Amino acid sequence: MGVTLQGIGVLITGGSLGIGKAIAKACVDAGAGVLICARDQSALDSAKSELERIASPKQVIRARAADVSRSDDVSALVDFAMSELPNFSGLVNCAGITGPTGLLEEADIQEWILTIQVNLIGTMLTCRAVIPHFRKQAFGRIVNFSGGGATSPRPRFSAYAAAKTAVVRLTETLAQELNDTAISVNAIAPGAVNTRMLDDVLNAGSQLAGSAAYKQALKQKDSGGVPAEKAAELCVKLLSPESDGISGKLISAVWDSWDALLAHRKTVMEGDLYTLRRIVPKDRGLTWS
Repeated sequence: MGVTLQGIGVLITGGSLGIGKAIAKACVDAGAGVLICARDQSALDSAKSELERIASPKQVIRARAADVSRSDDVSALVDFAMSELPNFSGLVNCAGITGPTGLLEEADIQEWILTIQVNLIGTMLTCRAVIPHFRKQAFGRIVNFSGGGATSPRPRFSAYAAAKTAVVRLTETLAQELNDTAISVNAIAPGAVNTRMLDDVLNAGSQLAGSAAYKQALKQKDSGGVPAEKAAELCVKLLSPESDGISGKLISAVWDSWDALLAHRKTVMEGDLYTLRRIVPKDRGLTWS
């Protein structure tokens, strides 16, 4: 028997397309009731119909249009989740946009700010809205999505990289704020998945995206990229009781051994494994005075 989310209610932002929809399907397959949100109502309706076709008659499937960068939308969304989802105890922050492509000094400032608002502020607002509910019921699971640029520079995608790095630090910080509760907060790096964001890079072209990023995008498009189901499988595991005791970690869906991580959770939680950190000379065997 696989990982089960039987009887759990999960809210998934950005759940109408790409990785978000793959996560919604995986959660439904694992027995969860789900609420998906996105800005595009027609895409939501289509995704909801797909989920209803694979759900059991007793599973709750809901969809609601919302802009996660707007606090009023997020408050209404979480109120809806609390009223509609039985045992609402899971949040997945998957909503995101690529933002402006090109050099910082040439980027449209409003698009740059909007990228931070959607990718970072949207994640913060949903976390902030669900935490009081999770505290009250003494249990909850939050999974945030990192992305390219979070662990290394990503030239010409500065807004996206800055936002996704901040999401990881927000994840680590919230985990410490909640370390005396049964609420976990983790982040996933999904890998190079072929989503709408890949199309954004290809549409931008090599002049804006840079030759290296554009060539990599072409290669990824041709290869098919990392299956979205890889990140979805990890997400379900982090939402499940199998991840008890793991919080504040950035986990790669592609490169990390999840089973080993869970088998060694005491060691993982006692140190700085799977976290952002600054490298100092002694880490590289250097003894500068």
